[in-house]
Amino acid sequence: MTTATESRRSDETRGVGKVRLDRETIVAAGLDLAARTDAITISVRELGTTLGADPTAIYRHFRNKEALMQALLDELDARAVAAVTADPSEWRERLRQLSTATLASFTAHPAIAVEAVVLTTHGPGELDAVELMLDAFARAGLADDELVRHYALLASHVISTAAGIARARSGRGAGDDEPSPWFEGPILADPRSHPRIAELGLKLAGIEDRDLFHLGVETIIQSAERSAAASA
Repeated sequence: MTTATESRRSDETRGVGKVRLDRETIVAAGLDLAARTDAITISVRELGTTLGADPTAIYRHFRNKEALMQALLDELDARAVAAVTADPSEWRERLRQLSTATLASFTAHPAIAVEAVVLTTHGPGELDAVELMLDAFARAGLADDELVRHYALLASHVISTAAGIARARSGRGAGDDEPSPWFEGPILADPRSHPRIAELGLKLAGIEDRDLFHLGVETIIQSAERSAAASA
């Protein structure tokens, strides 16, 4: 009688297991899968199908799904850093480029982006992104607590806002060239109880989430400039 273990081994030798997997191949397939779907989760089973391998084979390279998502997220971080071309002396532009590249990468891979608010990768991509931001704020003239606070503020804004935009746009099935409203639909309120909303509702509804994202980045850059000038 054939045991379950022997059956699995037989299956692998017949086809499913013929695909030679490594971490790089799995990460590349995961990124491709995340870019091809509007889903906000990645199924290990579907990833296995994409790879032409038994999904359990993925866990030979990643101890669990969280480790897999950390690797995928770290690759997005690495790609965002690689997109920064400004000279280190141009600290403002480097922060803008990193932020813009992160937003673009997140919106292209929503199922990975949503993990950014709960996962720390501890990988080279994340470390390079942190180093870039710390160096930029140091070149702005910040030091010690002010430097760390501005880094944390920018990192928090970029990660959480970009992840939120990615999730919202995925839910709407919106393309990159489509409007990206911050509020969904009109804001209806009785002017007797909520006069400010009634007065400004149309303006609020006209805010684009990407414009708000970039405004936040610029506000943090300006804050760094003011803090540096005050301590000079």
